[in-house]
Amino acid sequence: MDAYRVLQVAPDCEDEVLHSAYRALALKYHPDRDATQFAARRMSELNQAYALVRDPTKRARHDAARRRASGTTIQPASSGGAPPPPPRSTAAGSRLTFGRYAGWTLRDLARQDPDYVRWLSRHTSGIRYRTEIYAILGKMATGAA
Repeated sequence: MDAYRVLQVAPDCEDEVLHSAYRALALKYHPDRDATQFAARRMSELNQAYALVRDPTKRARHDAARRRASGTTIQPASSGGAPPPPPRSTAAGSRLTFGRYAGWTLRDLARQDPDYVRWLSRHTSGIRYRTEIYAILGKMATGAA
């Protein structure tokens, strides 16, 4: 089981992101909201994945096992896995004031890490940016077609 895939987060994400992703998915699949067998299985997977990555020791072991399985060397976030500094852009639009991309404009961030922007559009911390995010992602989709 890949805990990061189950929680729908990047392997080098911060603890706050892990916690928020778990809470959002747990609300969606909680037995009080969805009584289907699929939701029960999904909730069980979420609980196992979160138990694995919320403990720093277990997370380090899990990350080491993932690296061995993939045969690649992944730098942990604490040793340089941070995103690059924000580009010196004059792009109009909102700038993030929180998280690992603080100081980035949404437009620059969409070019650098579109998956994070998509995640932000679904997360509570991105509510105030949703309209702008949808517009940016819509332009990217039409430009790529």
